[in-house]
Amino acid sequence: MNTKLTLTIEQSVIEKAKKYARKRERSLSDLIENYLKTLTGGSVNNEDDLTPIVKSLRGSFKPPKNFNYKKELTDRLYEKYL
Repeated sequence: MNTKLTLTIEQSVIEKAKKYARKRERSLSDLIENYLKTLTGGSVNNEDDLTPIVKSLRGSFKPPKNFNYKKELTDRLYEKYL
């Protein structure tokens, strides 16, 4: 259930936030809600928000037990940019 909330924020901050939201094709309310969920430890990615394709792919990749995500990411970025 959604509830209306009134906030008092500097006008310049609101303008920048709206511009930021527009660039990402999101509403300012959505950005603030997700930010508050992150702060309070709530889930940002609700199962209901996932598309059927993403749901079908979820859990389909099982990395090896010794998979080092940071090393793989570093190696791929190194290959891509250097």
